[in-house]
Amino acid sequence: MSKVYFIPVKSQDTADISVRAARLFEFLLKEENVVLAEKVPVKTHFGEKGNRTYIKPECYNGIIDILEKSNCADRFLETTVLYGGKRFKRDSHLKLAAEHGFTRLPVEIADGESGGEYYLANINKKHFQQCSLGKAFESYRQILVLSHFKGHALAGFGGAIKQLSMGFASKGGKLAMHMNVRPRIRKLFCKRCGMCVSRCQANAITLGKKPHIDQSKCLGCGACFSVCRHHAVSILSWKGLINALFRGKFFREKLVEYAYGACLDKQHIFVNFALNITRGCDCEPLPMKPCIHDIGIFASLDPVAVDRACWDVAVKHGKKFAGVEQLAYAEKIGLGKNSYELITLD
Repeated sequence: MSKVYFIPVKSQDTADISVRAARLFEFLLKEENVVLAEKVPVKTHFGEKGNRTYIKPECYNGIIDILEKSNCADRFLETTVLYGGKRFKRDSHLKLAAEHGFTRLPVEIADGESGGEYYLANINKKHFQQCSLGKAFESYRQILVLSHFKGHALAGFGGAIKQLSMGFASKGGKLAMHMNVRPRIRKLFCKRCGMCVSRCQANAITLGKKPHIDQSKCLGCGACFSVCRHHAVSILSWKGLINALFRGKFFREKLVEYAYGACLDKQHIFVNFALNITRGCDCEPLPMKPCIHDIGIFASLDPVAVDRACWDVAVKHGKKFAGVEQLAYAEKIGLGKNSYELITLD
């Protein structure tokens, strides 16, 4: 049984959240006898341009203060994304990070300018023998993984495991996980607004009298599904339903295997912020409203346990996210445990 530490958040004030996060982080370090590495980078998500519900950098200040006092504060680490947008290449990603206020530490895009810099982690699992991860992650034995717990169109929900998988993967790794996810356009709902076309890096979408997605070109990244405001892009066509029922399961298993690869020979620390809990993820370039109220901050040395605790508490607050089966698979392959002891700080 793993230990998960929790502190409730009762205010949206970022200064208060920062203090609570620091208190929780310090408590975990003491209780788990964690020895911080010489250099501890911070892996987080800067939020896509247009998104407003990503965790604001001010919420991390207290934790970074602790790293600085320990002389191990290093940098923010992120990777490029598979689809278009400001995070597709390093230079525009760095500019976006600065625009969103992530200036407390230097920022490094771990897989380089276009996502081609990577290392291979040998895992020998069901879907992958190797994982292609951002090159810069390789040199660190310990990374502080700060994740926003919320929903996700394909994964069901996102937390530490999603951050470890898609967040650590190189562009090629992201493509490998997304293959076989096949969205379809429901033409009766399509308004021909062009939002999906603008986000499709593969130029697979054609609008007109019969809007459609060319499946021979589709990367399966799900960007079109995420940005469509009219619910015209769906994985619930007959063919898409088969993908959702069978290959959707495989997609989540692939996420878990990449998370496993990201943790190999590492001593990561996980902090999940269950705040601004939306149905969609921070990759979506849209303002979103929370689907349940703020819960608090969770921390653990076990990525499975911390995600499970977040999911369980979300259920108690009225939101049952899809995708929980990924946690069982994560335990099966040795990533972590679903059983946990929740230790609450007042």
